[in-house]
Amino acid sequence: MTQRDDQVYVGHRLDTANNAIGFVQGLTREDFDNNELLRLSLTHLLQVIGEAARRVSPDFRLAYPQIDWKVIVGMRSKVVHDYLNVDEDIVWDSVTNELPTLMAELEKILNSNDAREENL
Repeated sequence: MTQRDDQVYVGHRLDTANNAIGFVQGLTREDFDNNELLRLSLTHLLQVIGEAARRVSPDFRLAYPQIDWKVIVGMRSKVVHDYLNVDEDIVWDSVTNELPTLMAELEKILNSNDAREENL
């Protein structure tokens, strides 16, 4: 896998996280609890974020230890393989509290990689 492939997956994660955060903007936990389509959508988006993290190369993961790759990929595995036991408290918390921090880190990564490419 190339550095460029890794950047594509990072960009995809960033776009997907942005979508998830947009879906809950202005909503309450009660809104989430009462909207099955929203719950399913957010669970799927977390799965996609985890899958994109899983596809990032080991070297790239080592280069960016500030991202908890194992936890993100683990969430994906939980959603895919143990879908009947997905904790909606964790889904809500992940989208409303964890994804904004993750997005900030992903943006830093993309910006630093873009700057490196411009200097080549």
